[in-house]
Amino acid sequence: SFYEELVSQGILEPLTAPVEGMVVREGSRNYVAPQGISSVVKYYLKQSGADVSYEQHVTDVSLRDGRWEVSRKVGPPEQFDVVILTMPVPQILQLRGDIVSLINESQKQQLESVSYSSRYALGLFYEAGTGIAVPWAAQYITDNPCIRFISIDNKKRNIESPEVGPSVVVHTTVTFGSQHLDSDPAEVQQVILSHLQRIVPSLPKPSSIKCQRWRYSQVTRAVPNCPGQMILHTQPLLICGGDGFTRSNFDGCMESAMSLAEAVKPHL
Repeated sequence: SFYEELVSQGILEPLTAPVEGMVVREGSRNYVAPQGISSVVKYYLKQSGADVSYEQHVTDVSLRDGRWEVSRKVGPPEQFDVVILTMPVPQILQLRGDIVSLINESQKQQLESVSYSSRYALGLFYEAGTGIAVPWAAQYITDNPCIRFISIDNKKRNIESPEVGPSVVVHTTVTFGSQHLDSDPAEVQQVILSHLQRIVPSLPKPSSIKCQRWRYSQVTRAVPNCPGQMILHTQPLLICGGDGFTRSNFDGCMESAMSLAEAVKPHL
């Protein structure tokens, strides 16, 4: 039903562009988000009617007079009746305050067992009208120590237009990502570009480049035997969820979201 709704709203479309080297699992279907994956999140936030504050770096979660006091890097602390944490699991364990003593030993062991792959993503942006002469929209690379995936993103999303410049997205291999996790991003960018030049020598010079370090890319080991969420404190409710409690794809995120919603309902 989630897919049907998102397709009917134009948020998702079935993937029709040619992707070389993709492993297609039997019975699975692949979709693209023409306006980017953030459009899915924005759609649900708009549906919820929630008042959303962005760029808030949470540092502490503590109990104050039967409510949660949440501190952030900038600005005064705020109080809440319910707190739901969906950031990567290692970041939950980095929070300070009463939350540290409220996570029991068994939960702590489960949370510490979660692992993620790390990688770099490189975006190359071009002026409108630039042609990229390759027969595929995206390609999985199996024989390169640095690059795992290349996408001509506007072609993959089926939104090619003479008014909008094309963009190319490159994902590194997990091994390369972990080896260079603490390297200078400018140096990493040059290494990725040199490999990309060898794989796609016809690629034109971009007008701008963005290199993104992706420390928590995909969950490689989720919380074991978990129903999609974990309650850390009941009254007031402190609960965590996200793909670290299921798996890193859309279905995994939805599974956790529904599990979280069911657990939160009695507290509203």
